[in-house]
Amino acid sequence: MILLSDPRVAAVPSSDDGDPLVDLRALPELRLDGRAVDPAGAYARLRAEVVDRLLAAQRALPAGLRLLVVEGYRPYQSQLAIFTGYRDELRRRHPDWSPERLHRETTKFVSPVEVAPHSTGGAVDLTLCTDDGVELDLGTAIDATPEDSADACFTDAPTISATARRNRQIMVDALGGAGMVNYPTEWWHWSYGDRYWALITGASRTRYGPVDLTVARSIPVPAER
Repeated sequence: MILLSDPRVAAVPSSDDGDPLVDLRALPELRLDGRAVDPAGAYARLRAEVVDRLLAAQRALPAGLRLLVVEGYRPYQSQLAIFTGYRDELRRRHPDWSPERLHRETTKFVSPVEVAPHSTGGAVDLTLCTDDGVELDLGTAIDATPEDSADACFTDAPTISATARRNRQIMVDALGGAGMVNYPTEWWHWSYGDRYWALITGASRTRYGPVDLTVARSIPVPAER
């Protein structure tokens, strides 16, 4: 399993093709959930090519099913707050862990800011639902932590029900078939164009770098403080 803390991820050359951010609130073809809503509407933004691939994946789903998008773009400061908050929680739970293990365990669930897929607009958290919006059983809630789910949040977790496993495979077939890659500790997290995608697919560079929602252009990521 390759984690986002793996040095090979950060070593992927970063570039940006300038693909614009699309507001999913203006796109009725994809269902959008409101649990991650923010005042700026960042949660509803994704790169245009990612949207095209989600639409292709949705067309590949069995009849009566749709994708339900929960969160797309995430600003740098939001990503940093999530990372440090989860890291601090793990530190409280495991005061005996070394700094190296603490960092590794944190990145099983939250991306370090320097390689964060959501901050590029190329990553999306999503699930499956019926045509009338009823969510399917995927084994855990979106954003279930490894600690609280006994690792059932891992895409290939052996402990989930047969129904949840079948539904996860439907997602894998549709989204993987559309050229997106999954982060293996989070069944709901899929991306295209970011560093993790590039490493997994063998691309020579990223298609997307961090983007600033207010100016819709690529920006450098400051070092974590």
